[in-house]
Amino acid sequence: MRIAHFGHSCVLVELNGAKILFDPGTFSHGFEGITGLDAIAITHQHPDHIDPNRIEALVDANPSARLLSDPQTAQQRGEPWQAVHAGNIVTLGDLQITGGGGKHAVIHPELPVIDNTVFQLGTADDPAQFVHPGDSLWVPPVSVGVLAVPAVAPWMKISEAVDYLRAVAPRTAVPIHYGIIAPEAQGIYFGRLSEMRPADTEFALIEPEDNKTF
Repeated sequence: MRIAHFGHSCVLVELNGAKILFDPGTFSHGFEGITGLDAIAITHQHPDHIDPNRIEALVDANPSARLLSDPQTAQQRGEPWQAVHAGNIVTLGDLQITGGGGKHAVIHPELPVIDNTVFQLGTADDPAQFVHPGDSLWVPPVSVGVLAVPAVAPWMKISEAVDYLRAVAPRTAVPIHYGIIAPEAQGIYFGRLSEMRPADTEFALIEPEDNKTF
């Protein structure tokens, strides 16, 4: 598995012969020229996860890519976007994509809760080799290889991020969703996640526009 990070929640995952780009939003950069994608996956409708000013050019540059998203985003954008509900399975060659979760984390009780699809990549025997939870703290019911763990969010305390990481207990945790804070503050969040992670979990930071192989 190779993972490239383009800032905030945007990651490119190459697994089982497929290339999937997740959440190319307003705080992410460097994904604009990517071609040859097998799928573009959007966890939810917020602009830091789908940039309305750049998504169409990305889609045009990848005419063969499946367009997968949470149900509300698919409804808003229309065909050929495909809604992925919790429990849905999408097959791309040897790659299995399984939907999970269903709802965005609560930002404030007075704000409506929108759809959020958790994407799990793998195979029928090992369905969660990679997990992108979007803006949620949904815990997959199976063992997880690499978890893209939200490190900073307006809907989350740092204690909740640590508890989520402990609950999932992946083999590897890659922090995402930290484009909303200054670079000088990132170490506060990365430090807590790294220090308080489960004993068997590796913490692996991928700098924006860099990649690592797992």
